[in-house]
Amino acid sequence: MNETTLPRLAVTAGEPAGVGPELLARLAASDLAADLVAITDRDLLAEAAARCGLALHLADDDGSRRTHRPAGHLRVRHVPLGAPVRFGRPDPANARHVLDMLGIAADGCLDGRFDAVVTGPVQKASINDAGISFSGHTEFFAERAGAEVVMMLASPELRVTLATTHLPLSAVPAAITPALLERTLRIVHDALRQHFGLASPRIAVLGLNPHAGEDGHMGREEIDTIIPLLERLRAGGMDLSGPLPADTAFVPAMRPRYDAVLAMYHDQALPVLKSEAFDRTVNVTLGLPFIRTSVDHGTALDLAGTGQANPASLFAATRLAIELARQRATV
Repeated sequence: MNETTLPRLAVTAGEPAGVGPELLARLAASDLAADLVAITDRDLLAEAAARCGLALHLADDDGSRRTHRPAGHLRVRHVPLGAPVRFGRPDPANARHVLDMLGIAADGCLDGRFDAVVTGPVQKASINDAGISFSGHTEFFAERAGAEVVMMLASPELRVTLATTHLPLSAVPAAITPALLERTLRIVHDALRQHFGLASPRIAVLGLNPHAGEDGHMGREEIDTIIPLLERLRAGGMDLSGPLPADTAFVPAMRPRYDAVLAMYHDQALPVLKSEAFDRTVNVTLGLPFIRTSVDHGTALDLAGTGQANPASLFAATRLAIELARQRATV
């Protein structure tokens, strides 16, 4: 990508029986300044556009770059379905279709054919029901790229990263090790510099226990693990605050003091973010050698086929992908 060409984004439709194809059709109808390449079944996308009352001009992707994309024009990398789609009823026979979309998008980013990938929602259970072990987009892309990654949820007001993701609460304390925290903080710090253009990122680190342990009276993880690690990384030049009590870290007076938050577990911070900006929150995978953003909602099977699904999160994910791709091109 150069100053005159558009960022070339691979956009995967996700679960074919969910709302992803309809959201992608609405995205294509917009005039967002990106060369969008849909990775999906072409007929599925055309049918989704028709249900939404949209007239799209679909063309096969020839791999070339362009400087302008008229609204409603979309290039497609066709990935055939494995079975007919029934709205709201995911079919394990389409699991390979979903994974092939992700593989094409990832490989295209790795070899430079795409500047970023934006992913629609998938139905994990349907893929696992097909006998394929699948824990999520993040893990799929990490394995494909051979990278260690961190999940970030970003809204216009707040960036939250997670030390642990989908673990039961009973397993979280043992998972919070110095090695995990150091790896996570280094990935977050580097990504804030390289992708978000922050020369000296400020990261707030939450404690694990209520009141950040209250000097050991409510748990010793802060004293034994978190504080010594933060002191060592500060000595190496990182701007880290904490460990902070999670119940006060997000108040408006605190937010100007940091560029991102590291939470110890999934539900420690994400309810705050989603309650404020659910339809404007974007899932970003940090640590990959390419840019990946995603909607921060599920497949909405109850809305599939109705044309009523809200595309705001996909628009937000695409706008952020454009911003990050352009920032990366200047580094």
